[in-house]
Amino acid sequence: MSKQDTHFFNTFSMVIGLLVVVALVLMALARSVAARTEVAEVYSDARYVAAVNARTTPFLREAVAGKDNSAMKIEAPASATTVAMVIPKDGASLFQSTCSACHGAGIAGAPKAGDKAAWAPRLAEGMPMLYQHALQGFTGKTGTMPPKGGRTDLNDALIKQGVDYMAQMAK
Repeated sequence: MSKQDTHFFNTFSMVIGLLVVVALVLMALARSVAARTEVAEVYSDARYVAAVNARTTPFLREAVAGKDNSAMKIEAPASATTVAMVIPKDGASLFQSTCSACHGAGIAGAPKAGDKAAWAPRLAEGMPMLYQHALQGFTGKTGTMPPKGGRTDLNDALIKQGVDYMAQMAK
C-alpha cells in the first residue's frame, strides 16, 4: 500500500468512527428524552391495548382440513360500522348537509344555488315538476339528479322543503 492509500484509509476510518460515535450519542439522547416524556401507564390502558390489537390482528386466517374451523366465520371489521346520518330539520339544513354538495359548486350539471339564469327555465316548468325531479331523480341534457339527492332515507316533505329553499334562493 502506498502512503496516499494509507492516509486515505486512516482518514476514512476516522470519519466513519466519528459518525458512529455521533449516532450513539444521538440514540442515548433520544432514550433519555423518551424516558422522561413517556408515560408507562399508557401501555397498560385497556383502550390502548385494544387499539394495538385491532391494528395488528392478522388479515388472513387459513382453514385447516379436518380441524374445527367454526372460529373462522366472516365478521365485519369494527371500522366498517355504519355512521348514523343526521336527519335535517328543514329545507335550509337539508341544503347545507346534502344539496350543497352538488348545487353549491354545480357538480354533475346541477344548477348552482342562487344562479338565477340557471334556475329560470326550471322554475318556469313549475314547482310540481321540480318536486318530481327531486323526488324521483332526473337525467337531462346537462346532468343527472339522483332520487332525493341520494338521501332516500328522507321523507318527501323534507325534500320538497329543500327544493323550496333552493327555489327561493334563485328568485
